[in-house]
Amino acid sequence: MEIWIGPACSKRRGALAPLDAEGAEYTVRRHLDEVPTEQELRELLDRSGLEPWDIARGGEPDAEELGPAAPAREPAERGRRIAAPVRRPRLIRRPIITADHGSAVVARSDGAVREALARIRGGA
Repeated sequence: MEIWIGPACSKRRGALAPLDAEGAEYTVRRHLDEVPTEQELRELLDRSGLEPWDIARGGEPDAEELGPAAPAREPAERGRRIAAPVRRPRLIRRPIITADHGSAVVARSDGAVREALARIRGGA
């Protein structure tokens, strides 16, 4: 399992604590230092069932390149919205937990972290 976090991410501790309490084995990926590729983001989205706007942070100054605060959520926008965080990784909403078997979840709540653990243990 891998968890994508930022060093100043306020949700980082909330995601790591349940993982540590459960004795989960994971690798930390600091997405600002090890920026994901477009292919990795596409795979993450496919695995999680999310769209790029679901993992995008709109409150960042870097979000200006994406356009209005309420962006169009249309298939035609998907490619551009996947490419943007590769150029500006601060746009990625985190933490994101990925499992070796393929699932992925944005772990911004204790419930989401527990969901990720259940998926990992269940292999689904």
